[in-house]
Amino acid sequence: MPLDPKVALYLQQVRECGAKPYEDMTPVESRRLDMNELTRARADRVLESVSKVEHSFIPGPTADLPVRIYRPTVCNKDELQPALIFIHGSGWVVSNIETNDHFSRALANRTGSVVVAINYQKAPEHKFPIPMDDCYSSTLWIFEHAELLGLDPQRIGILGDSAGGNLAAAVTLRLRDESGPKLAYQVLVYPAVQYGWETPSAHANAEGYLLQRASMKYYWSHYLRSVADAQNPYCSPLSAKSHRSLPPTLIYTAEFDPLCDDGFLYAQALQRDGVKVKYRCFNGVIHGFIKMLGVFDQADEFLDELKQDLLEI
Repeated sequence: MPLDPKVALYLQQVRECGAKPYEDMTPVESRRLDMNELTRARADRVLESVSKVEHSFIPGPTADLPVRIYRPTVCNKDELQPALIFIHGSGWVVSNIETNDHFSRALANRTGSVVVAINYQKAPEHKFPIPMDDCYSSTLWIFEHAELLGLDPQRIGILGDSAGGNLAAAVTLRLRDESGPKLAYQVLVYPAVQYGWETPSAHANAEGYLLQRASMKYYWSHYLRSVADAQNPYCSPLSAKSHRSLPPTLIYTAEFDPLCDDGFLYAQALQRDGVKVKYRCFNGVIHGFIKMLGVFDQADEFLDELKQDLLEI
């Protein structure tokens, strides 16, 4: 399918404003741009109301980690609630729970789950395995304190997008390997599940769609200590010897995305090992589309579909 007209217009506006691609910036410059874009977006964006947002810190292996807990507007406070651990993307380098605040609110309201957003430490200052360790220890902490937080430990899932999808998949694998608490499901949105950028989608969508093939090389180079790290399944989840006994999995990708094939290949690998998987590629859109609420129709479509898919798990 061709690009959705709204997506094509958005890409044209990005080109006309002369913004540099992330791979041409230092991490500090890219983070500054990310926060500047957040400031501009706030002028036009109306944040969804939720019943409560709780700011806290939880102990990580090497630092205390900020988290935000979003309780949906419709919430039965007399019983334990389903929860969704949210790990944001942006190449392990950029973004944070503040820049994802609008999405976390919508995610909580649309799914009816308490969303626990984790702010892991970023590369290149904190390379693999630190971000993964942060997310893993945070997940353990959430399960250990589930009832105190009003959460049902039998109904806790995990969601990550892009680099966050990589981390969510890694956490899920590690929980299985270390006989940790059982996630109810994992949701991976255009996940980066393998080191490298040689898939057909990486070449077909190499330039012109915001996330570029060169962007992936840039991000991976900041995340890894050396190429040897890429052989670790907690760094490249697709390389795991087995994906058996993983929880039900929902995988969503975007047609015009270098990472489209990563998600498809991971869905195939899980299916071969007997995992219940649903895969959907959203046509006409680019990497990052789920955060474009009110801009791309497919962002709202994704949340509606996710709500229904979770009901069917």
